[in-house]
Amino acid sequence: MGISNLGEWKGIWAFAEQEEGCLAEVSLELLSVAQFLAKKRMAEVSVILLGYGVESLAEQLLAWGADRVFLAEHPTLEKYSTLPYARVTSNLITEIKPEFFLLPATSLGSDLAARVAARVNTGLSAHCTHLDINDKGELRQVVPAFGGKVMATILCPKHRPQMATVRPGVFRKGEPQKKRGMIERVPVEIRPEDLKQKVLEVHRGKGPARAIEEADVVVAGGAGIGNKDDWKWVERLAEVLNGAVGGTRPPLDEGWISEDQMIGQSGKTIRPKLYIGIGISGVIQHVVGIQDAQVIIAINHEPRAAIFQSADLGVIGDFRKIVPLVVDELEKSASSARVDRAILQP
Repeated sequence: MGISNLGEWKGIWAFAEQEEGCLAEVSLELLSVAQFLAKKRMAEVSVILLGYGVESLAEQLLAWGADRVFLAEHPTLEKYSTLPYARVTSNLITEIKPEFFLLPATSLGSDLAARVAARVNTGLSAHCTHLDINDKGELRQVVPAFGGKVMATILCPKHRPQMATVRPGVFRKGEPQKKRGMIERVPVEIRPEDLKQKVLEVHRGKGPARAIEEADVVVAGGAGIGNKDDWKWVERLAEVLNGAVGGTRPPLDEGWISEDQMIGQSGKTIRPKLYIGIGISGVIQHVVGIQDAQVIIAINHEPRAAIFQSADLGVIGDFRKIVPLVVDELEKSASSARVDRAILQP
């Protein structure tokens, strides 16, 4: 059933993800897109922050432009657990009735969003790459479908809040602002049935050496690399450039990169100063993830590869011959620079 009194639901909410007292970068990205939507709806931007001993993060969110931060602090909330987080969040939604609620499309945000949407009986669009508002005041939620081949626009006209998870890196974070919002402390109700799960220990998997969405230089490889032995040249070039390693779907399927390193509609959106694509054909699903790079260099043996249409510089040829020469020259230059610095030191 839909909600008959839709007019009671007002305001734009974002969920602030944090771990061990540190805000995730995507939290500030969500705050930025919430501000964009709020201007169109002439609404306030509120942020939900759950944790324990995280009031300083609430102050930080206010400094980045939140009108209000709902702060829920409790020892049980120190580490993320689905049931306590879902109860606090869904209770707050039911009580205050926000029109929109945005969460990060991370493992934490995706887990929480599905549970909350079910509890408050509303819809949820996952992994959105674009958000806007139509003439009826409905949230236009754009998500890739069928492996990124189709961009679907989803509306939620009869239920509130309108909920969406947003991919990290899709939106730019804004700038700190001078306006002053307020912190509102939220009473935390934890029931025995919320404690069925317990975090015993946290194991952190080994991720990429550098996050691709934060790197100034990204070297990415595609299906044209061919095999694991040749993948080393992607990593070597990234290493000498002090950059991050990324890739397309085929290297991910082969196990050469992790999901955190995949670029495109089904992965990360990046904005490096320099992007180098090696053996990448340049299908639209990948190109949308690199279109904001300042300089794009493509290396491909196929002259008609689509990637060249997006590149500032294209190199046609076998990367197995090209990249080793580039790596060698860069290493020589770096070595010469170190020698020069040593000679100049008193």
